[in-house]
Amino acid sequence: MTATFHLVRHAAHDRVGTILCGRIPGVHLGDVGKAQAERLAERFANETIAGIHTSPLERAVETAEPIAARLEQPLEICEDIAEIDFGAWSGTSFEALAQDPRWSAWNKARSNSRPPYGETMLEAQARIVGAIERLHQRYADRSIILVSHSDVIKAALLYHLGLPIDAYARFDIEPASISTLVVGDWGSKVLRLNEVVAA
Repeated sequence: MTATFHLVRHAAHDRVGTILCGRIPGVHLGDVGKAQAERLAERFANETIAGIHTSPLERAVETAEPIAARLEQPLEICEDIAEIDFGAWSGTSFEALAQDPRWSAWNKARSNSRPPYGETMLEAQARIVGAIERLHQRYADRSIILVSHSDVIKAALLYHLGLPIDAYARFDIEPASISTLVVGDWGSKVLRLNEVVAA
């Protein structure tokens, strides 16, 4: 009994590269992101997909909506695949974060660092891995799409690759990318990593 998971990072949002958005509201796809979301919808047009689940954050929902429309399927909101809770860092510019020694510590060792008043990457990993396990049972022998966020997708892939959380920087998960994972009673296998759909 297996289930195939297409782990989709949300498309590019309108504040990319300027602030750490985290879970702040009101972060929407920019024009580039909207075009990326349409390309994702086209990419999945001929796939047999049994369900589409998305993080509740606007940028993820706006990425999932064109896919759902193209496949004529409803969206399901899944809190367990939401972005990491960055606590007091949420909404802070990357320029300001660069001056914070706690930010440096976070990026050097995610295994034993926590954003102020936020959650650890290991806690985020437990969330998404738990969601994948539950959905594996629900979608036996079928394929589903999960629209989530870079570090959360990385956390899931690291778990299924048997790598420590501190290996998060060894691969990229780009905006609007697809990473494909098969989960079975026998274990799991990563089939595709960071597939970016060309324009």
